[in-house]
Amino acid sequence: MRDHFEIRDGDLAGRIGRLEVPRAGVTVETPALLPVVNPNIITIPPERLESEFGAEILITNSYIIKKNDHLREEALDVGLHEMLDFHGAIMTDSGSFQLAEYGEIDTTTEEILQFQHDIGTDIATPVDIPTPPDVAREQAEEELEVTKQAIADAEAADTGEMLVNGPVQGSTYPDLREEAGRHAAASDLDVFPVGAVVPMMNAYRYADMVDAVAAAKRGLGVDAPVHLFGAGHPMMLALAVALGCDLFDSAAYALYARDGRYLTVRGTEHLEDLEYFPCTCPICTEYSPDDLRETQGDEQEQLLAEHNLHVTFAELRRIKQAIRDGDLMELVEERARSHPAMLDGYRTLLDHVDQLEREDPASKGAFFYVSNESAFRPEVARHHDRMDRLTAEGDVLLTEGGTPSNDEFDAVWRVVPPFGPFPRALSETYPLTAEVPERLDRDAYEQAARGVARLAEENPDASLTLAHNDWPASALELVPDSVDTESLTAVTERLAEEAMADGSPVEPDSDTER
Repeated sequence: MRDHFEIRDGDLAGRIGRLEVPRAGVTVETPALLPVVNPNIITIPPERLESEFGAEILITNSYIIKKNDHLREEALDVGLHEMLDFHGAIMTDSGSFQLAEYGEIDTTTEEILQFQHDIGTDIATPVDIPTPPDVAREQAEEELEVTKQAIADAEAADTGEMLVNGPVQGSTYPDLREEAGRHAAASDLDVFPVGAVVPMMNAYRYADMVDAVAAAKRGLGVDAPVHLFGAGHPMMLALAVALGCDLFDSAAYALYARDGRYLTVRGTEHLEDLEYFPCTCPICTEYSPDDLRETQGDEQEQLLAEHNLHVTFAELRRIKQAIRDGDLMELVEERARSHPAMLDGYRTLLDHVDQLEREDPASKGAFFYVSNESAFRPEVARHHDRMDRLTAEGDVLLTEGGTPSNDEFDAVWRVVPPFGPFPRALSETYPLTAEVPERLDRDAYEQAARGVARLAEENPDASLTLAHNDWPASALELVPDSVDTESLTAVTERLAEEAMADGSPVEPDSDTER
């Protein structure tokens, strides 16, 4: 484990952690939002970010400060903390954004790290190249080598107690992202930003963003604190946290306010289109949309920015509680329904279920099946893996319901979509106590059928009979021919007739739950 980062709780790949920032003398609880403070245009004073919004950390741009004579002299004279009037941790960017935007900057990693150290930065950034999506692979590889050199230069610098970012680039090539993550994690740097994802998010390419972050995480490993650079819209925070991101910087609260845009967890609204505020933050309880439209210029911008920050910090608190409660996936699912592109991102998250399963806690409070995507959650994959450890012997009935107690089978296992079969003794263990709707979808039955097929493959000498409640044909097609399939009603009636024929009393089994 990295000495300065401690994971305290987790759900999926998301976690609540403690990031120690020694130069600032503070510990930041993650997931954390870093409001972006433009040193030239301060929309909300940093002191208020700390006292009113609870910001423990913020980010500003050291390159902008370095290039402005007045700001440079003040920062070198009194230090960033006094200049910004902020007592928490301060991260600074290096000018890499300007490099990506304008093609060149007149500083090096060695120079900008020294400047960041001199002005009192707590977490510094080298000069890497944020390679945009969809570039030619050759360009992505060449620019990744430049970023690797920046990491090497940062390792060689004398930074004292100042933490240093190890950027992870690689464009939209998952193998390059994984390679970049592995290279950064092998360094002695401290925080690991996944860069150049803003163009994906601006284009609503959440599926591509998920693939990029998942690949970077595979390289970085579990113990690395991960910063998703430029990600601060509340709509996508739950998804990003579920992937294992810990830090988020947001200029959106101010930039969107300047454009009259109002953030919600379901997307972005234009102030001019709102008749009601769907929020109970201090701004939305004091002002109506008409009131806010009547304000002008800087006042309206500041009030909108305050709302945007309130809703973003509130979402992070909601996410932390979801991690504590073990229902982060339910929150991700809820947010995914806000936009088709978010749903794409959620479904792509489930493509990485094996990766999520390795970090997801084995036991939680409840499993709620709320959509067909629930059939592909980590808990289902883990259940199928666990069944490989158990042995089915002789004649085994796999049933969704009860059977007579004097049946002809050597064992009776339960079957619960989407999980599939399991011994009755496990009925009260997580996640087999799942809450599922009466009207299940096809994916739930098909996943259960895959569980039956896996049990049959692992136990070729057992004789299996599946008693089902009208499973769809697509699910029954997944059940191997070696497994007998009958409707639950037919099995129960047949066993009852056989019992009556030999004079045995028929007593219904007590296990009649689905």
